[in-house]
Amino acid sequence: MKMQRKCRLWWPKQLLSRREPSSSFLLGWFVTSSPASLDIIVAFTCNEVLSSQSSPCLEEILHDVRGKMPIILQDKSTFSILGQCVPDQSNSSLVAGIEDNKWKFSNCGCLMLDGSLEHSCQASFGKTNWILLTFDSREQNETGIHGLPKLHQIHWNGVAMLQYDFHVIIYDTPRYGDHHFSLCPSNSHEQAKASIKKPKWVGDLHKKEQLIDLDTVILAINCSAAAKRIFERHEVLRRSFSLLSIFLVFFAFVGNLSANFVASLSTLFFVVLQLFQELFNDKSGSLIHMASAIFRTAWINIRIRCGQILYWPIFLKENDLRSRSCVEYAEKAAMHSHSMWSTLVVDVLLGNVIGWPLLYHAEPICLSVLTFVHDIANPFLRSGCVWLMGNPAGFKLNSELAGVLGMVSLNAIQIWSTLWIFVGFVLNYIVQGLAIIGILCGFTLPAALIIDMIVLATSHVSTLYWLISLLYSSQIQAVTALWRLFRGRKRNPLRQRLDSFDYTVKQHIIGSLLFTPLLLLLPTTSVFYIFFSIVGTMINLVCISIEVTISVIHATPYIKFFLRLVRPGRFPSGIWFEILGCQSTGNNSPKVDFADELTSSKEELLLKDFSGQKSSILVSVLRSNYMSTGKVICPHYKNIFSGSSASSISLIAHGILIGRRVPYRRGTLLPSPMPWMSLPYKEYWRLCHDSLIACFRV
Repeated sequence: MKMQRKCRLWWPKQLLSRREPSSSFLLGWFVTSSPASLDIIVAFTCNEVLSSQSSPCLEEILHDVRGKMPIILQDKSTFSILGQCVPDQSNSSLVAGIEDNKWKFSNCGCLMLDGSLEHSCQASFGKTNWILLTFDSREQNETGIHGLPKLHQIHWNGVAMLQYDFHVIIYDTPRYGDHHFSLCPSNSHEQAKASIKKPKWVGDLHKKEQLIDLDTVILAINCSAAAKRIFERHEVLRRSFSLLSIFLVFFAFVGNLSANFVASLSTLFFVVLQLFQELFNDKSGSLIHMASAIFRTAWINIRIRCGQILYWPIFLKENDLRSRSCVEYAEKAAMHSHSMWSTLVVDVLLGNVIGWPLLYHAEPICLSVLTFVHDIANPFLRSGCVWLMGNPAGFKLNSELAGVLGMVSLNAIQIWSTLWIFVGFVLNYIVQGLAIIGILCGFTLPAALIIDMIVLATSHVSTLYWLISLLYSSQIQAVTALWRLFRGRKRNPLRQRLDSFDYTVKQHIIGSLLFTPLLLLLPTTSVFYIFFSIVGTMINLVCISIEVTISVIHATPYIKFFLRLVRPGRFPSGIWFEILGCQSTGNNSPKVDFADELTSSKEELLLKDFSGQKSSILVSVLRSNYMSTGKVICPHYKNIFSGSSASSISLIAHGILIGRRVPYRRGTLLPSPMPWMSLPYKEYWRLCHDSLIACFRV
């Protein structure tokens, strides 16, 4: 038995309640995924007066609409006139169309379009596809849906289709800022790349001939609103061009002046920042390079903030007609841009919330900091070193080595305490400067400066920790090497393994003489190392906690969280179909086997054959699933905690045990600066100018 052909009509929901006074033309796309499957995506309808322009004018409008569509859609299908929808009134409209020479009889006896408009309905394969629909003048049809069209006849590649399964799918036209359709979430492709090897049956399933090209269909549906807007704009401009010509010239002149001024101002700021970038990257030992090395975290945040400010023309340029033609593409570009600006606004608001109280209470805060340093920090370090020079926790240590290490530590703490007196005179100005920076630039920049200041203020602790860790790691390595000597083993660094080795008697004697004092002195070194490791880890945790806070502020998509609560349709995740009814033109009732839901994974939509001998009609509504709030927000935090895993924590713990120094600043938690410094200033000015000029175009 020959399989019946399947025809799916994707009908806009907005056209269901309309009652056309006369026949109207259908505009959209024909999508052919297989020889037995045809999808007809109706974008909108227009009356005969609008579509009865001369052929060159109509072809120019259709060509302009096609050029504004995404390249992927242009390769798959062509925007054209699909057919006509006429009222079902005893075929009176068809007779009138024949008398007006708008219809002709084909070789098979079916009605087709005649005249100059016939050239506009050529499909992408070079053959004519045409559809004729009728709608009832009654309130409801057999399916109980108002305004649902009926298929009168269809020509597929110039041949009339007699038996087919007709599926009407009603969809709500996607609109920017309201909703759109998507087969999978944005991060599903990344998950698919990282997945394990797929079974063989999955590859065989993809090799099978697809019954429907859903990717192209959904892309065309998302572009339907833009196609209608571009089509109608030509008619409006044609009618009102004479009235608006003077206004358009004046508007373009003002826009050009404004674009030149704003582009020049932004380029001047861009050039100044480029000069600072070159000075900071100059490794000839200049003071600016040394300052950038000391205040490394602050410099990274400055680059991030400047990149966000100077990146505005690139985001503005993305909003051209080609990006706005598909609602899905426009939503993704807008979400990326809005997330950046919302982060900037929230950062500045947090800076003002914290900066103004900090500015008004600068003196009490300075007194609190000085009290903490003089009464808590320094006495704690001094008392700890004195405690370690005795018998800490009842352990008997080497008094000579403990005395040397303790005196070195006490002298370093005393020298730093003396220098801290001079910091107390300018601490008030430092706090006021941090408050002003927070009010003007946001919370993240003064927070990054606080990290660098903490590292600078505790440099004596980090220096002592580095010296003690160097001594401790050297002792550990020496003791380990001597222990291998007694076992007759030797480390092979080339093959990363232990090999057998025959040592001489002199080597064993010298090894025994060295092993005994090193092993006995190891507890004394270990106690000092543990003390400074605890202090250094506490300081490191404070810096990392502030760094994580900065990263969370940068990464949180505030606008996405708000829009997910008020407009969940802007975050689709797969589609599904709600079946409204099914009818058959034959005697037997059809049996439907229909996959009514598509998850986020790449799956086929299988539409089985109906068992009726004649054509059957299935009516359904295209629905969309929505992403949860967690799926919208959580992917933005994956880079923040990417370095925090069980393996990384185990490596840090192992490094502490063997005396490896733990870095104070990770730097991987902060987002990478945008590549705004790689452009020449002339190209950046042109980019700013063109993006602003595009906003003034009608």
